[in-house]
Parts: sequence; C-alpha cells; structure tokens
Amino acid sequence: MGAKVTERLYHCLMSSMPLWTNHLNLLIEAAAVLAFALSGLLAAARKSLDAVGVFTVTFLAAFGGGTLRDLLLDQRPFFWVEHVHWLWVLMGLCMTAMLFMRHRHFEPTERAMQWPDALGLGLFAAAGVSKALHTGSPALVAVLMGVVTGVFGGVLRDVVCNEIPSAFRDHKPYAICAFVGGWAYVGWWWITGSAGQALMVCVTVTFGLRALALWRNWSLPAWKA
Repeated sequence: MGAKVTERLYHCLMSSMPLWTNHLNLLIEAAAVLAFALSGLLAAARKSLDAVGVFTVTFLAAFGGGTLRDLLLDQRPFFWVEHVHWLWVLMGLCMTAMLFMRHRHFEPTERAMQWPDALGLGLFAAAGVSKALHTGSPALVAVLMGVVTGVFGGVLRDVVCNEIPSAFRDHKPYAICAFVGGWAYVGWWWITGSAGQALMVCVTVTFGLRALALWRNWSLPAWKA
C-alpha cells in the first residue's frame, strides 16, 4: 500500500513540475550555496587556516549537504560537478576574503549572516525535498533529505574545524525548522498539486520558523543525564 501511495505521489509530481520549476530549483540551490559558503568562510577565518583549508571548509559548507543527499539518493552528477562554474565562484570568494577580511570584521559579519543563513536553510531544505520526491522517494525520506541538505554542510564544516557541530550543541531550533518546512512542502504539494508553490511554502515556513527562533531566542531542552 505504501509503495502504491509513493508511486502515485511521484507521478503526480512529475506531471505538475513544469520547466520553470526546474529553473526555480536551480536558482534556489545557487542562492543557498552563497549563503552557506559565507558561513564556511567565517569558520575557516576563525581557525586561521591557509588557502587550501579555507577553500575546503567553504566547499563543505556550501556543497556538503547536497553532495551527501545525492550520495544517499544515488544521484549523478553532483550539483557542483554539473555546474562547475560555482567552484570558480568559491575560489574567487575565498581569495577575496583572505585579502580583505580582518578579525574586526568577524563579529559584525557573523551577526549579519544569521538571516542569510536562515534563508539558506529554507532554500536548501526546499531543494532537498524536491529532488528526493523527484526520484520517487517516500514522503518521510524526502523530508529527511531536505534536512540533510540544509544542515549537514554546516555539520561537515564544524567537524573539519574540530568542533562539535553548532546544529547539535547550541540548542537553537535549526534542523527542526527544516523538518517542519519539509512537511509543509509535502503537504502543500499533496493538497494543490503545485510543486512550484510547494517550494515557496517550504522556504517561507523554514525561514520563518528559524527567524522567529532567533528573534524570540528559543532554545531546545538539553539532555540532562
């Protein structure tokens, strides 16, 4: 029964996904790449890494989540392989930052990055859910792929920088926002049949929840063993 429902969802998605939605997917992933690349730059700068380290950390922050998603879904080519110009953009961004960014710029840049990072989370979550549904994955798997796409670039970034990932330790709602946004995508698409509208709903819900959490300073309870 579950397989039949998944197959029905898949065929409905394919029939409701016009060409402009594919372009929207591409724009969403590109915007999220820039937002997450900047977070990687800041993490590398705080560790005083060399040029290779800066590019590696920036690359993982920007592409790590999407690459892990594609590996789990067995999808080829990867986003950065298919759109290799983004590698040149990241290289240019890293070199420019190393030339002009100084320690006094870190704190204001980090504060300013909270909102682009929240937007990037919503953008990546939407792209991840959409791509997973496109492969015929069940709804829960698609939502989890949205979380992986939005969260695990930052996780890999922090692991390489020898830190416990901030998504796990700062108790601020992050992955949960992507999880709820992913279900908003699935629900809206199931009700309306519009993949394009579902993308925008997912971005709006995820970004809105993350922005509200930052504004209200919400925290998740820690496990007190």
